[in-house]
Amino acid sequence: MTQYLLDTHVLLWALAEPKRIKPKVRALLEDTDNQLVVSVASLWEIAIKSSIGKMQDLPEDVTPLLKEHYTLLNISYKDILYIRHLPMIHRDPFDRMLVAQAQQNKLPIITRDKQISAYNVKIIIA
Repeated sequence: MTQYLLDTHVLLWALAEPKRIKPKVRALLEDTDNQLVVSVASLWEIAIKSSIGKMQDLPEDVTPLLKEHYTLLNISYKDILYIRHLPMIHRDPFDRMLVAQAQQNKLPIITRDKQISAYNVKIIIA
């Protein structure tokens, strides 16, 4: 089983607009042998940005869907401390948390944000 960490926008696309994801990557997401990991940081980002009108919100009834198809990755104190050692390549705190979690858990990130590739983390362009 291969694990993949989804960037926030990829999670939203997978739930609402899967055609925005490249067909090869969509196949990875649909392969039940793969484990799709979503950071709690992404859910936090969605909540904050939707409350200020910058991002679509997740429907209230999405929790069962998330639990069924995704593995949630909690934020640990170790994750928070790890961010201090990341170079300031990316200023978005949510993306920095995803990078920290990806590095510590050796997870590739599925994203369209090419700036993340400047960190020592494998990315798959969605």
